[in-house]
Amino acid sequence: MNLQVIQNKIYEIREQQVILDFDLAELYNIETKVLKQAVRRNIKRFEGDDFMFEITKEELSRSQFVTLNKGRGKNFKYMPFAFTELGVAMLSSVLNNNIAIEINRNIMRAFVQMRKHLVAICDQLPSNKKLTELEQQVKYLQEDIESLSKDHENYEQHFDDIYLALAELAAKNKEKPANPRPKIGYVK
Repeated sequence: MNLQVIQNKIYEIREQQVILDFDLAELYNIETKVLKQAVRRNIKRFEGDDFMFEITKEELSRSQFVTLNKGRGKNFKYMPFAFTELGVAMLSSVLNNNIAIEINRNIMRAFVQMRKHLVAICDQLPSNKKLTELEQQVKYLQEDIESLSKDHENYEQHFDDIYLALAELAAKNKEKPANPRPKIGYVK
């Protein structure tokens, strides 16, 4: 199996690189249902989000890997599982056949190659540049927070002044004797 094909099936979800169950089933040449059954039978091997997690409907709706189709039976009945690199390695112990073992080797190579590629990109940027950019962003955020808190204090003071003025007006209105209104009608 070509490493490029496998790398195209690796997505980033929840800040982790994962392969979805239907892609793994296709690579292993088995049905997704069979893969999920094997995982559910051995669920203790996959406990924790660092091995596997189930995609939510929100993640599925804004994903780059799924387009919902019209018609009965064309969409997911169950949300897909997302397997991390550790989860894929654990699958090799659950799916113990020659195809699964060979595919797992290639998947591990693809994960390693992608990690090396990311490290190479990060190494090209000077480390002090990354640090100064982060420091600058933190500084801007601190300034924004300080200005917002000052504005909040000013607004509180303005509201206090308005409430005092309203209270004084209400007190003055109570002090004034009400002028009796002339009666309208016939005078006897």
